[in-house]
Amino acid sequence: MIGDTFKVACLQVNAGTDMAENIDTAARLSVEARAAGAELIMMPENVAMMEWGRTNIVMKAQAEAEHQALAAFRELAKELGCWLHTGTLHVSQEGGKVANRSYVIDKNGLILGRYDKIHMFDVDLGGGEAYRESATFTPGDRASMVRLPWGRLGLSVCYDLRFPHLYRAYANAGADFLAIPAAFTRTTGKAHWHVLLRARAIETGCYVFAPAQCGSHANNRETYGHALIVSPWGEILADGLERPGFVMAEVDVRKVAEARKMIPSLDHDRAFIAPVRD
Repeated sequence: MIGDTFKVACLQVNAGTDMAENIDTAARLSVEARAAGAELIMMPENVAMMEWGRTNIVMKAQAEAEHQALAAFRELAKELGCWLHTGTLHVSQEGGKVANRSYVIDKNGLILGRYDKIHMFDVDLGGGEAYRESATFTPGDRASMVRLPWGRLGLSVCYDLRFPHLYRAYANAGADFLAIPAAFTRTTGKAHWHVLLRARAIETGCYVFAPAQCGSHANNRETYGHALIVSPWGEILADGLERPGFVMAEVDVRKVAEARKMIPSLDHDRAFIAPVRD
């Protein structure tokens, strides 16, 4: 019988450009997390490949039906007897584009949810640090929520974090938990990561699960780390800091209702006339 509490683990990895090596690393950390009692294991964005440049990413992306990492993680879920969230994998699409896609896999290895990253990280951070995800990836157009044994999980990825209406839509649809796997840049992570994740938890009354990439990657790309688990009240329950590994916390689903009862802002939405841009 499923109770009101469970343990979740968020992985923190320093993925490179070798998919087999990255899969092995994620699998090893998952085995360790499962041995520590995790019933849901969350992986970060780009868990199987942190490649740089459109040509390299398109060349190494794989179709869903033949995806090396997806097949490995489905087998891993069965072997461990627990639920897995795959972070994101690079999945080939028609027209030479790629989907940055999350999968939720049950303990029998079945895929019960998919989500393609909606918001593309097209930014210039200064000092020559620039990103153009839309040049390589096809953005998703559909939110996705998965029913876990303990409640509902709303799916999102990294840059989606900056669009709070997505998470409010999940909360209004009954989400208890929010998945925000990321490869957040060190530059933006230092400034915004903790405060934005806490804000999304507070605004929605949801638990936030945010596995992360950390360290240096191809083309001198730097990611922030600090995989976080945040309570519905905005408390940081676990922080992965800056090294590879995993963090874990016990989730009490009753805390969702408690937070929303104390601050019932989801019940207080009002229609209003929006301003018109001049």
